[in-house]
Amino acid sequence: MPLNLETVSVDVPESALEAYEAALSSVCATVGFFRDHKSGDWRVEGVKAVGEHEAELVAALALAAGLSGVAVEAERMPTPAEGWLARSYASFPEQRIGRRFAVRGTHLRGPAAVGRITLTLDAGLAFGSGEHGSTRGCLRALERVAYRAPGQARGRRILDVGTGSGILAMAAARLLRRRVLATDIEPWSVRVAEQNARLNRLGKLVRCRLADGWRHRAVRGGCYDLVFANILARPLCLMARPLATHLAPGGTAILSGLLRTQAPAVIVAHRRCGLRLERVLDEGVWRTVIVRRRMAGPAAPSRPTGV
Repeated sequence: MPLNLETVSVDVPESALEAYEAALSSVCATVGFFRDHKSGDWRVEGVKAVGEHEAELVAALALAAGLSGVAVEAERMPTPAEGWLARSYASFPEQRIGRRFAVRGTHLRGPAAVGRITLTLDAGLAFGSGEHGSTRGCLRALERVAYRAPGQARGRRILDVGTGSGILAMAAARLLRRRVLATDIEPWSVRVAEQNARLNRLGKLVRCRLADGWRHRAVRGGCYDLVFANILARPLCLMARPLATHLAPGGTAILSGLLRTQAPAVIVAHRRCGLRLERVLDEGVWRTVIVRRRMAGPAAPSRPTGV
């Protein structure tokens, strides 16, 4: 690592967490986020070499402010590598999610949780660690889909769009024992997802590719039984048509990265493309949406079956 490092940090409400996490991830070698449980706000921190990517950082922070509606000033401070890792470790306890999953860092010692699927991530690469409400919502949704229709959930084709750390792709591969295509628009995320898949001995089941949504031939050439898209509201709306086109009859999509206020627009966009709303799940201010393609015939308007 470079000798002269700095930490760039912002304090934001949960509604702006994902936008600022993405902003810092675009210019920093490693990013983490830490919750203040008293205020409910999040500190997002990225470590980079002093003086590197300054113009890109300014542009990324401006974009995050525009997307989230929350404008904050970034703080900077010199950072020894050892101090960053120590803080990442302290802020990444084991996460138990739903009935089946546990997420833990490589720094943790002791036995894994009994009776749970344990996914191990490097705490120094803390994004997608399972603490974010959208990630937790997707894992809970995966459990519901698997329990509801195990035969359909174990279909041949599974896709994770915007995989990030690869946590959802790994969870699906481990729970459903199927191969998963995991894609992301960021080369850094693809490398991290590949690393995490190998760490969890899932390298043969999780295939990671650099792809922009449905535009890559490796993605659009498939018909999928299960699709994850834990991204942002606007891209989800724009990708509703290709998702519906590439979802197999009876197939399910789990959509997240949404605030509760953004979910209705995403639901409408997918219902217009013939998909049926099955359920919504809430984790704090974040909402996860489960939609499904009918086995045959046009879709009819539907209501969510619970929150």
